[in-house]
Amino acid sequence: MEPSLGLPALKELARVVKPGGTVAIHAWSSETLLPGYPLLEAHLRATSPGLAPFAPGADPELHFLRALGWLRELGLQDVKARTFVGEAAAPLHQALVELFDMRWAGVEEELTEADRAEYRRLCLPQSPEFIVNDPDYYAFFTYTTFSGTVAG
Repeated sequence: MEPSLGLPALKELARVVKPGGTVAIHAWSSETLLPGYPLLEAHLRATSPGLAPFAPGADPELHFLRALGWLRELGLQDVKARTFVGEAAAPLHQALVELFDMRWAGVEEELTEADRAEYRRLCLPQSPEFIVNDPDYYAFFTYTTFSGTVAG
């Protein structure tokens, strides 16, 4: 079976990296951007924008968290995953505005009226209660690196 995700680039990396070299994938794996609002955040994650590109009907093998299997399928050795935590705090205002927009663009039509009101109150930069404007705002996200060694 070919590595999932149709990653010809990953296959090519495994081919051109010298024996003993490392092939790695590094990707964002989760986030908590609305501290104190877990229900709203769960509802946002369950929308089409929140699931993208893993919409209903997508093959679970396409999810990058399946990368350990992809690397094994390529014949790499010492395959492993490591997860790292990053944080986001209020001074990163513009980056967080862009992250919210990237993560939840077009989400409102899929929310209930109550969630839509809460989303507009907390997640839109023009709102006086935009959560990122709170000087104590702190959120975190995780990155996962999957790697394997090319056989010698």
